[in-house]
Amino acid sequence: MTDNGNLARPKIAHNVILEDRHSLNVSGVNDIDSFDEQSVIIFTELGQLTVRGANLHINRLNLEVGELSVEGDIDAVVYSERQQNTSGGFFSKVFR
Repeated sequence: MTDNGNLARPKIAHNVILEDRHSLNVSGVNDIDSFDEQSVIIFTELGQLTVRGANLHINRLNLEVGELSVEGDIDAVVYSERQQNTSGGFFSKVFR
């Protein structure tokens, strides 16, 4: 347990699997910062990951196990930083 009474979150293996530039599966997901049809910004165990494309939609998101599935016309998958953003993402703000 941490000092504030919450259970410490264990590190999750981080993997990125892109199939035919249409289906993306990511593990080691901590949170989603933002998403729309052109981009999905993801906080992972290894930093911020940005997915860019067209007609993007999130098929599955399970933050308890750290898994995300995105489909659409994927043009780019880019890491922006090495450190996890501590301010929290979109879903952290929604579910507070």
